[in-house]
Amino acid sequence: MAGGGSDTPARLFQLLSLLQTPREWPGGELAERLGVSRRTVRRDIDRLRDLGYPVRASQGAAGGYRLVAGKAMPPLVLDDEEAVAIAVGLRAGAGHAVEGVEEASVRALAKLEQVLPARLRHRVSALQIATTPLTSGDGASIAPETLTVMASAAAGHERLRFAYRAGDGTESRRLTEPYRLVSTGRRWYLVAYDIDREDWRTFRVDRVAEPFATGARFVPRELPTGDAAEFIRASMWRGRQPSYDLDVTFAAPAEFVTARLPSGLGTVEPLDDRTCRLRGTVSDSVEWLAVRLAVTDCDFTAHAPQELVACLREMGGRLTRAAG
Repeated sequence: MAGGGSDTPARLFQLLSLLQTPREWPGGELAERLGVSRRTVRRDIDRLRDLGYPVRASQGAAGGYRLVAGKAMPPLVLDDEEAVAIAVGLRAGAGHAVEGVEEASVRALAKLEQVLPARLRHRVSALQIATTPLTSGDGASIAPETLTVMASAAAGHERLRFAYRAGDGTESRRLTEPYRLVSTGRRWYLVAYDIDREDWRTFRVDRVAEPFATGARFVPRELPTGDAAEFIRASMWRGRQPSYDLDVTFAAPAEFVTARLPSGLGTVEPLDDRTCRLRGTVSDSVEWLAVRLAVTDCDFTAHAPQELVACLREMGGRLTRAAG
């Protein structure tokens, strides 16, 4: 059997799809699957290596080919089910601003949805609509489409227009030069230059509606702080309630507590193998903080601030009375 030259690209994709399955493929089996000779398989393997795919060959009667980890991430070939599964997972994570889901997840989702065929895009949407995620309720839900439109506009240096509702309910239309999306763990924010106000602004993404890229390109401006996360942090401090020093000890290892609390609350330091201490400067409401501490699933003692101690006492009494 001999492989036709005109079929080489399609055959390479089929070969790559087989090799991405975590197993070793004998040359004879690959030749049979592809309908070509073993010699053609060897040539195709060399072509994949030239493209950056690390294919390892083993010798002997039981030898064959397998794709191994390399120094760089080569493009992946996904079948329909795999593409749908990844898109649904990325949409679910992106839409709820779960801590640890960074901007990279949104960029990946934007890239994937850009090339999804219409039939697969419909399957992803249907699964998303039919699925109800169980979330902690700490952050507002966001349509993944909103994030992907913003991420694409920022990456392509394309002006973005959207409707915005401020904290006091005031509604406005904004024309911006999007710079970066930032996840704080509880919410998503957009850092952008506001054209009409001629200044940098931060926008809570859950208050954004009808975002669309205008098609007008722009040359990125220099952000005053040089870092989008730092810009968000500074803007969040302005106009917020007074901050206070947090001091809490936990009857659990530091790793256990760290995994269950937002990183923005401060630093968890081990006291010994069974206890740890959280210290930090925060400006969240003590009511929200009391709830977050209560769901760490371990005993703890709040030392400061006194407003938090009082809130926990009141909450504890209320819960005790509720239990009858």
